[in-house]
Amino acid sequence: MTETQAPPQEAPPAERKRRFAVAADPRLLGLAAVLVVLCLVGQFTRPELFFTESNISTILRLAAAIGVVSVGMTFVIISGGIDLSVGSMVGLAGVWLTTLATQSYGPFVMVLCGLAVGLGCGLINGVLVAYGKVVPFIATLAMYVSARGLAERISGRRTQVVADQDFLAFFRGSFLGIPTLIWLFALVFAVGWVVLNRTTFGRRTYAVGGNAEASRLAGINVKRHLALVYGVAGLCCGIAALMVVARTTAGASTNGMFYELDAIAAVVIGGTLLTGGRGSLIGTLVGVLIFTVLSNIFTLNNLDTDIQNIAKGVIIVLAVLLQFRARKARTGP
Repeated sequence: MTETQAPPQEAPPAERKRRFAVAADPRLLGLAAVLVVLCLVGQFTRPELFFTESNISTILRLAAAIGVVSVGMTFVIISGGIDLSVGSMVGLAGVWLTTLATQSYGPFVMVLCGLAVGLGCGLINGVLVAYGKVVPFIATLAMYVSARGLAERISGRRTQVVADQDFLAFFRGSFLGIPTLIWLFALVFAVGWVVLNRTTFGRRTYAVGGNAEASRLAGINVKRHLALVYGVAGLCCGIAALMVVARTTAGASTNGMFYELDAIAAVVIGGTLLTGGRGSLIGTLVGVLIFTVLSNIFTLNNLDTDIQNIAKGVIIVLAVLLQFRARKARTGP
């Protein structure tokens, strides 16, 4: 009597479910479907303009700065916080790096100044939240007002034109036919994804957002980690300031206006929970592209911005309602 070969052992149901969730996240598939539908609408309404190389490049360049800010915002919201000051930090960093004194030292110092201002403001937010125990909403609201006021003070409420041609030549240039701003956005996104998904810092960010007290008992220095998370958001704002200044060739206190709303909207649309502990940069990326494509469609069709804002508001509300429904379905009544 010959022995029959044992059939291969199947993976446990929980493991199979996890693999399927990783392979096909319904939320991401839904977001991708929305983006595809918007692209079809754009092609249907303006077929001679939408799917052209110049328009696609325009969409990606416009998405670059707010996309970089959204990367930092994703870290903050996953950690259980919120940052209302990102737009003001972009404006302050842009003004500071375009002053005559800063430009006189050359493009390298301009870049360092923009990054340092963004990082410094972010760390101040983090210290107030983590060590000062100030509610994130209040701490970042104070930075929102203060940074915008300081930017107006430094610039005298005047637009500061970039005179350094080396700075403009680099950031307004291209590599392999792709604008430098798009490469920079891709680099920030890739680094952010690796940090969030493949490093201890990323795992701790999810842990702190899920349960700060349990994370503290597990040995995580929650206060230091929160301060660093807000520092990451500030650094992203410094990078975004460089991109905005390069695109507009000027620094102004109005740069980054309403970026905080667009960034929060993109992160929420991407599926990141406002309560923290769950989210993904892939979803944030798709959320940024959805809003940018929507704005591009309105611009190409010469539609009023008020209708565009109404459409954004409806999308945000629907996304939050879907989040609530999905969370209720997981936890039960």
